[in-house]
Amino acid sequence: MTAARLLTAVLFVSLPALAQPVWKATAAFPAPEANQAAAADDRFAYAIGSTTVVKYDRKTGERVAVSTGKAKHLNSGIIHEAKLYCAHSNFPAKPESSQVYVMDPATMKLEVFKDFGNYDGGSLTWVLRDPAGGGWWCNFAKYDAENAGTFLVKFDERWKELARYTYPPELFKKLGAKWSLSGGVWRDGDLLTTGHDALELYRLRLPKQGTVIEWVETQKAPFTGQGIAHDPVTGGLVGIRRNKKEIVYAVVERDAK
Repeated sequence: MTAARLLTAVLFVSLPALAQPVWKATAAFPAPEANQAAAADDRFAYAIGSTTVVKYDRKTGERVAVSTGKAKHLNSGIIHEAKLYCAHSNFPAKPESSQVYVMDPATMKLEVFKDFGNYDGGSLTWVLRDPAGGGWWCNFAKYDAENAGTFLVKFDERWKELARYTYPPELFKKLGAKWSLSGGVWRDGDLLTTGHDALELYRLRLPKQGTVIEWVETQKAPFTGQGIAHDPVTGGLVGIRRNKKEIVYAVVERDAK
């Protein structure tokens, strides 16, 4: 073996596999309404239930205000331009109907921002701004025997569909025969998603060719479901422990103090 080949072999054996990120909870507080998702801004955290959003002081955990306006099945929420945007559907009713709701934290009034009606039989579970600026990304979930038909759509600012993607079938084998993808955020160019109950995040990547999203890895997380959002204070994520009715803040373990 030549010296160059020997060095290559040594490096190949010596270099450890890159460790998958592990998310660690840095804080949590009770929020009885935290059944669907959580979101946060600099001052407040928002517990998102099926029909209401409750605003909490993120430092003290004090319950500050409750949303008004009718809702049936709210899901993941994001803060965009100081307002909360939530996915909403009529799940489990048929035929499906999906909307994006908007709420000004100053008034706490929930209103319809975009009504999709029945969008190819999917139920909206998250809405995100395009990370490159301009436009929206929406996930339309399907359930039970049809859950592998869940799809992700990119829209422009006028809600014209620009692209549509599906997910790898093996991911739905992981999720099980009933549930779908509940939450998602863009992070470092990839899509971090959640299922329904597992303490996991699924890192996905848009394909360079074709329309089937790539499943890159599974990351351990302290969220048991469902919707997650960016935390502007820690740079990490905010989510919920659905079984304990808690809002949870988390960062990657290496970044935890």
